[in-house]
Amino acid sequence: MEKTSFNIAEATIEEIQQAFAAEQLTSVELVQMYLDRIEQFDKNGPKINSVLTVNPDALKIAEELDAIRGQDGQGPLYGIPVLVKDNIDTTDDMPTTAGTIALQDNYAMVDSFVAAQLRAAGAIILGKTNLSEWAFFMAEKGVSGYSALGGQVQNPYGPGKFEAGSVGGSSSGTGAAIASNLAAVGIGTETSGSILSPASANSIVGIKPTVGLISRTGIIPIAESQDTAGPMARTVADAAIVLGILAGFDKEDPKTLESDGNALSDYTPHLQKDALRGARIGIDRTFLSAADTEERKVMEKAIADMEAQGAIIEDVLVPRRNSNRKFYGMSSSAVSTITSAKRRII
Repeated sequence: MEKTSFNIAEATIEEIQQAFAAEQLTSVELVQMYLDRIEQFDKNGPKINSVLTVNPDALKIAEELDAIRGQDGQGPLYGIPVLVKDNIDTTDDMPTTAGTIALQDNYAMVDSFVAAQLRAAGAIILGKTNLSEWAFFMAEKGVSGYSALGGQVQNPYGPGKFEAGSVGGSSSGTGAAIASNLAAVGIGTETSGSILSPASANSIVGIKPTVGLISRTGIIPIAESQDTAGPMARTVADAAIVLGILAGFDKEDPKTLESDGNALSDYTPHLQKDALRGARIGIDRTFLSAADTEERKVMEKAIADMEAQGAIIEDVLVPRRNSNRKFYGMSSSAVSTITSAKRRII
């Protein structure tokens, strides 16, 4: 078979599906290209260290999906490789470890609700991602992106250069992997900043849904009042596609009753280019006090761009306890460093 010329770097779900439809790409080829990148950039080379385990059956699953491509009911995630955070149960031949040695042989007998939704949509669970051990809540001085099983996740914008923890947490591996083009999209979990922090640190899109929109069944818990899974992607459209697939009622998670009848299976119709018009956005400029001139220029341009699209900017003051605080698992110096990072492909 002639090797495909499809370029997976920054490829969106829509672009991948168009390549499938034009018979320029198969799921087997796509999975193999992502596996090659994981080997080249995650396990070797810059050693991003974002993927804990690769699904040994991923190519077999891809082959099975290729064989029946084109049947009715196949949606946008059909045949698409997805990486999931390693605190989410899957029945593939991969343990669910939360990054801790204590759970290194913890193999799930039942899929989490999230994994089941992905499979029903035809997604290929490509592997499990590294994370801040136990999702960062087992130690006061833990480092974001470090686990006993997986070691330290590196920030793909400067592996070995940025300080430990600059990758954000606790969904560090998912954030770094998607930024590094090791899968099309990924799944993280959040209690307090664990999707939003690594999404920001890795220049990708992360959504923390309203608690109850996505079931927590089969996810190692921290706080019932705040826990949720959510999509992590390189574009807003891709994140919206995954959000619709993950949302749904689950009798095993009573909190999903609150969203039953309100959750959507497709959020993409609500992606509107003028959505910022009239939106009120509060900005505490004192957070920029430690930023250098270049970093402030980046932030001010972002604020001006939002205003140009119709946003209403309000200056606000956010209370905080002390100037040495951690911001979503990152030190203030890490936040300052990452602010000026430019999006690039490894």
